[in-house]
Parts: sequence; structure tokens; C-alpha cells
Amino acid sequence: MVGPRIRLDFGQLLAVDFLPVKWRGIFQKMELINMDLKLEVVVLPVADVDRAKQFYSNLNWRLDADFAFDNGFRVVQFTPPGSLCSIQFGSNITSAQPGSAQGLYLVVSDIQTARDELAAKGVAISEVFHPGVPGAQFQANSSDRISGPATENSSYRSFATFTDPDGNSWLLQEVTTRLPGRGLSLDADSLTELLRETEGKHGEYEPTAPKHHWSTWYAGYMAARQNGATSEDAANAARERVEKSLAQA
Repeated sequence: MVGPRIRLDFGQLLAVDFLPVKWRGIFQKMELINMDLKLEVVVLPVADVDRAKQFYSNLNWRLDADFAFDNGFRVVQFTPPGSLCSIQFGSNITSAQPGSAQGLYLVVSDIQTARDELAAKGVAISEVFHPGVPGAQFQANSSDRISGPATENSSYRSFATFTDPDGNSWLLQEVTTRLPGRGLSLDADSLTELLRETEGKHGEYEPTAPKHHWSTWYAGYMAARQNGATSEDAANAARERVEKSLAQA
């Protein structure tokens, strides 16, 4: 993987000097620092590297690299806006047939707006649809694709599709509320939101709670939310963590 990355994870948070001492204690108590295995690059098979580069440039995806070597190897990397995963294509980079990468997901919070933005850039993209039967989103020209977004704009159920010049296919999917267990993004904005949410929930708990150190509750709540718990379940987990801590004192 090449190109810049800006992200915050718990290990990095513990390492930085500007993190207040009280927050360092919280993240240490969360016990979430494991060896990460992060999917950061997907390789696309293309027949014409320059044509593909022009296509993804027109989408305003960030160009991270275009490195060519004397032995004929060339790697081009782009990153979609807001994504922590990039794509690579080039020469002598894969033996897969051009166009054989299918159903690559691009998750968006507003599918109609995302679809219209891509269309304005000249992309031949489908109208928004939802599957009438499971898997219809992967079947091009399927009669089981029902026009328009899913009923009540249900998360995970609305799609739009397009292909690059080689036929590699992309699948826009609208996700507004993630399923339990999918976790939370820990970019700076999301972390700020989570900290504020935690503060508010702790404020609701504190008036009737036994005397405790606030960091114990914070750690329990944030760890549960990061692992995909709802705010209610996370508050229960934090309460149990406080009770356990007091019992062991």
C-alpha cells in the first residue's frame, strides 16, 4: 500500500503526546489494542492503465501514486473520498482478466445524492434500486431489481451500479444505521462524537450511581459501542463494569 493515511486508532492514541492523561487511562482500560489486520487495497485488473487512470481521476478520487519501473511493472493507486481502502491497478500487477472484479462496494449515507454526483461526472450509472429477491443487486439487468430506494429507506437495501471502462463493477450501497456488531469508525470526527455521546450517557447515569471513577464507566461504554452495542446496551455494560470494579475494590 502506498499513499498518505490519516486515521486514529487506540494504539496511536496512546502513543501521541497531546492526549490528556485522563484519556490515556480510559483507552488503556478499554483493552481493545489487538493486532490489526486492515484491508487497505483492492487490486483491479485493467487492460489500459492510462484509460483507467483517466476514469478514476474524473471521479475526483485521490491519486496516491503512479510508479513505473524499468522491468515493465507499474502501479497506480486511487482512494475514494472518505475511504480507508484504496484501489490499485497497473501493468504486471495481476493475472486476473480485465473487468473481472465485480460487485465492489462503495458505501454512502445518501444514495440518491451520491448517484447524482457520479452521473454529473459522466459516469453511466444505474438509477437507484432495491432488490426484489436476495442477490438481485449482483445480477446486471435483472428484472428483480425494483426501481427506487428500499421501503422507508432501510439501511443496506438501496443500491446503484456502474462499471469502469474495463467492466469492473461498483455497487453503491446506502448505509445509514449499521447492524449490531459492525462497530464504529474511529476517525477524529467519529471519535469526537463518541466521546460526547459517552459524556451525555454518563451524565444520565451519575446522579443515581454509586461513587465511582468516571473513567471506569467511560471505558465500559466506549468499548461496548466500538464492539457494535447499541447505546442502551453499552450503558448497561458500563454500569456492570462499575459494579464489578466496586465489588473488587
